[in-house]
Amino acid sequence: MMQNVHLAPETDEDDLYSGYNDYNPTYDTEELENDTAFQQAVRTSHGRRLPITAKIPSTAVTRPIATGYGSKTSLASSMGRPMTGAIQDGITRPMTAVRAAGFTKAALRGSAFDPLGQSRGPAPPLEAKNEDSPEEKIRQLEKKVNELVEESCIANSCGDLKLALEKAKDAGRKERVLVRQREQVTTPENINLDLTYSVLFNLASQYSANEMYAEALNTYQVIVKNKMFINAGRLKVNMGNIYLKQRNYSKAIKFYRMALDQIPSVHKEMRIKIMQNIGVTFIKTGQYSDAINSFEHIMSMAPNLKAGFNLILSYFAVGDRDKMKKAFQKLIAVPLEIDEDDKYISPSDDPHTNLVIEAIKNDHLRQMERERKAMAEKYIMTAAKLIAPVIETSFAVGYDWCVEVVKASQYVELANDLEINKAITYLRQKDFNQAVETLKMFEKKDSRVKSAAATNLSFLYYLENEFAQASSYADLAVNSDRYNPSALTNKGNTVFANGDYEKAAEFYKEALRNDSSCTEALYNIGLTYKRLNRLDEALDCFLKLHAILRNSAQVLYQIANVYELMEDPNQAIEWLMQLISVVPTDSRALSKLGELYDSEGDKSQAFQYYYESYRYFPSNIEVIEWLGAYYIDTQFCEKAIQYFERASLIQPTQVKWQLMVASCFRRSGLRFLVRLCTDIGLKEVQEYATKLKRLEKMKEIREQRIKSGRDSSGGSRSRREGSAGSDSGQNCSASSKGERLSAKLRALPGTNEPYESSSNKEIDASYVDPLGPQIERPKTAAKKRIDEDDFADEELGDDLLPE
Repeated sequence: MMQNVHLAPETDEDDLYSGYNDYNPTYDTEELENDTAFQQAVRTSHGRRLPITAKIPSTAVTRPIATGYGSKTSLASSMGRPMTGAIQDGITRPMTAVRAAGFTKAALRGSAFDPLGQSRGPAPPLEAKNEDSPEEKIRQLEKKVNELVEESCIANSCGDLKLALEKAKDAGRKERVLVRQREQVTTPENINLDLTYSVLFNLASQYSANEMYAEALNTYQVIVKNKMFINAGRLKVNMGNIYLKQRNYSKAIKFYRMALDQIPSVHKEMRIKIMQNIGVTFIKTGQYSDAINSFEHIMSMAPNLKAGFNLILSYFAVGDRDKMKKAFQKLIAVPLEIDEDDKYISPSDDPHTNLVIEAIKNDHLRQMERERKAMAEKYIMTAAKLIAPVIETSFAVGYDWCVEVVKASQYVELANDLEINKAITYLRQKDFNQAVETLKMFEKKDSRVKSAAATNLSFLYYLENEFAQASSYADLAVNSDRYNPSALTNKGNTVFANGDYEKAAEFYKEALRNDSSCTEALYNIGLTYKRLNRLDEALDCFLKLHAILRNSAQVLYQIANVYELMEDPNQAIEWLMQLISVVPTDSRALSKLGELYDSEGDKSQAFQYYYESYRYFPSNIEVIEWLGAYYIDTQFCEKAIQYFERASLIQPTQVKWQLMVASCFRRSGLRFLVRLCTDIGLKEVQEYATKLKRLEKMKEIREQRIKSGRDSSGGSRSRREGSAGSDSGQNCSASSKGERLSAKLRALPGTNEPYESSSNKEIDASYVDPLGPQIERPKTAAKKRIDEDDFADEELGDDLLPE
């Protein structure tokens, strides 16, 4: 059994477990109470002692250690470890605790170890702030002034200019009180000049925003004249702006130059802006040569779009063709300083990259870049349209030069837009063939340009009533760009012209889905619903359009017309009254008002509007016929004669007008018999004149009797004759409310008299309006004028805007 047991040999090597039973006198706690150095160290605050360093050995190194045998020796450590505070190999060993912190047997005798000082109780309260002291009052008042300035600025940014001005004034008053209090307490050198400057500057800005320019200038003068304000001279720019608003251009230029002199050359951007203001002021005064000098300097130092465009305007004003070309080239060369669109296209399928690109695709920086690019394109297009007709012998050659310059620049895509503008210029000059040829050149271009050109071609053919060609180009425009609302509107127009109103409504609805601001599509869908007799839906469309276009005459007319179809004459009259407030000289609207009042039995109002319509358009047969019938009905046939005579001039082949004139003469009696005999030169004129005088004398005697009160009914009839005989056509007598006066002539004398009948249909005017038949057409995408359907005396507009 013992063969596998190996005993350890007895050697002189150290035992691994030796030393564990040895007693270290350092941990002897019996004699610690008698250790003077230890007790002194315990009673002393640890934080007040100096750190143990190698130069200052601790007590653990020097003091003797008491042992259980009564002898005191200095031991290093039980395991050969360096003692606390000892230096070994150049490194100082840190102090270590023998017992747990805060515990000692001395606590039993009333001397507790309290290194944190908890036995001293809570800390005394903070000293109360003396709010009545002058310094504290000044501090609080200064804080209130700053708050008022901030509130004034916030109110201005929110658009409440009056509140902003009141806050600024209040801040000014409190700031003056603050200055007086500070002068009483401290020296004048301690006054807060920055606060005074901000209060005065804000007050001047609020005065200017409220158009109180005199007060603003006075406040700015206070700032500028105070030498203690540093860089206050640059505020003369604001003073120059105020003088510019007041159209005091000489003083504006003076203050701009004074500000320019006080701004150092290191502030290059501010100096450029001031020089641009000077150039604009010179343009307003007509001093184009001085303006040219300012803008040329800007374009040589720091070219920008506004300065380049103003330079072109100045050269255009002086008529310098060569300089216009050079200025246009400078405008084209102005750097945009924006990123290319390729930056926002993901080059890979990395989800992290795609997420970043999606985040920056429409952020504020991207929106600012789009606005800058749109502004540059606007300036370039406007400048090209301005100078193209004058820089060469013809506008076509001028446009060609501009197109070539644009193609060689960073704005290559604008070349096609210039070509379309060239076609529009042909349209304005009534050269439709050249316009069509120019637009047909875009059939092989990219989809966007092709769609715009095809839209305009469809519009042209629609105006010429060539609906097949219009439909063909509308299809081309829609196929090239399905989201083009103008192309969809034109396609709907061609379908509308063919009578397919349901399909036309679908195209208009799709156009509205693509662009909710397409007012042409909304107007046309209202016309479509009206043709389909869906009057409620038509009214909703026109009311929505009225909310967008508040003063649109055609929209107001269509709303009134829908109410008339819905048999609501009161609403129709109300909307027509709004219409004539927008277009007070429109004869058709006035005649429509007269017709509605006539249908309501108010013949005095009907006569007023019919007469106004006749004044503005004296060739409307219906109005002439109504006025003649009105005078016949009120027994003033002599006044009806002039209207029938005018009708006979308009329709000389219609015999009925001559017969109506003769009938009025016959009904007028002996007075007009004398007139006829006088015109013809008959001998019986003297006899008839004598009889007329006798009758008139008898009439006077009868009227005198009437005035005496013998015949009350005769008196009322005399008053009616006196009121209806006024040439102004106002306050005419009318029959009862329920009686209706037809626009057609009523029955004149009995059946045995020539060409007179009791039928209301005897007189039917076959007059054709010289402007063509009243056809209700939908609006085209490029036309925003009053349609033929709306007003008979409206001319067809030829303005065509490219999409």
